[in-house]
Amino acid sequence: MVVDFIYDLRAEGMKVGPTEAVTLARALSLGLHESTLEGFYDVARALCVHREGDLDAFDRAFAKRFRGATIAALDLVKVLDEWLRDPAKMKLLSDEEREALKKLSIEELRQMLEERLKEQKGRHEGGNKWIGSGGTSPFGTNGVNPNGIRIGGGGSRSALAVADQRRFRAYRSDIVLDVRAIEVALRKLKALSREGEPELDIDETINQTAKQGGELEIVMRPPRKPNVKVLLLMDVGGSMDPHADLVSKLFSAAKRASNFKRLESYYFHNAIYGRVYRDAGLRDSVRVSDLFHQLDRSWKLVLLGDALMHPSELLGGSWDMTMTDRGRGIDSGVGWFNELYQHFDRSAWLNPEPEGYWNGTAEMIRRIFPMFQLTLDGLTEAVRHLSRRGAR
Repeated sequence: MVVDFIYDLRAEGMKVGPTEAVTLARALSLGLHESTLEGFYDVARALCVHREGDLDAFDRAFAKRFRGATIAALDLVKVLDEWLRDPAKMKLLSDEEREALKKLSIEELRQMLEERLKEQKGRHEGGNKWIGSGGTSPFGTNGVNPNGIRIGGGGSRSALAVADQRRFRAYRSDIVLDVRAIEVALRKLKALSREGEPELDIDETINQTAKQGGELEIVMRPPRKPNVKVLLLMDVGGSMDPHADLVSKLFSAAKRASNFKRLESYYFHNAIYGRVYRDAGLRDSVRVSDLFHQLDRSWKLVLLGDALMHPSELLGGSWDMTMTDRGRGIDSGVGWFNELYQHFDRSAWLNPEPEGYWNGTAEMIRRIFPMFQLTLDGLTEAVRHLSRRGAR
């Protein structure tokens, strides 16, 4: 059973193997699961899940192995829940009607429910037969039948119920970052915090010198203080409006992060024409050429945007002359993007749109900057790229 379950986990993309199989079998032999399915769920998850992004994959594998559920069956729960939301207004019953509804036994109700699940094809409200809401049917929610089976809400706390609910869906690594996943994503930025010139470790140098009989043994350590400097440029307005909430929360969390020595952030709209802005309203402008004088090549450049615009905005100049800086003789947005790429040694573009939409102007920008999707996996790849020596 353990070996089969390990293969189920691998089929969901989890990196597990003989080590996890042996460890899990050992835990079962010691009785750590207390001979219950709930206990096995907890022990197996603790031993087999090595990162937050695998929590949902574990639940899917567990449900399929121990209940024989398919992904389609798990998603049916979500569909039913959507049917039963926003219920219709209850129908008022007389005392005689209520008494008549009480005549059904629990066995009859269960048999009827099975038949309804096989026959029903869509949402229903206010009726007396189908699974729905606000009616006299014995199945559904927010109805008035005094002798029925409630569907929607509630639920036990058994291992299978937890796995079916897939409480950790928000931690999947292939979804666009949401509020609960932001902190998980920011932990991955710590990979940059050990960068910089090594420092002399005095205590360890003394210890190692003593062990060498007085012969000096110098020991170096990574810098204690963060040495990472990041320039964050964010696209606002237009097609970025649907992502505004995500971007603002991610930006706020980044400002609170302690693993940056410095973080400078500015805004732009669609493309950059020589100026960026301190405010999202694009009123307080800063020349990009001035940023080049203030920020050296060691700064890491991160651009956040969907890279979607009319081609003329990228290949031509801005329609608003106040957004343009002609001091360097560059008119087009693509020209300024090239200038940014050339100035900083390491740069990356984070795109909140799925990769399948990276065409047109996004494809042009992708030829300049390494582009990564704004998911946990994408952010991990971007951080790895920015950390790599010779990233360009």
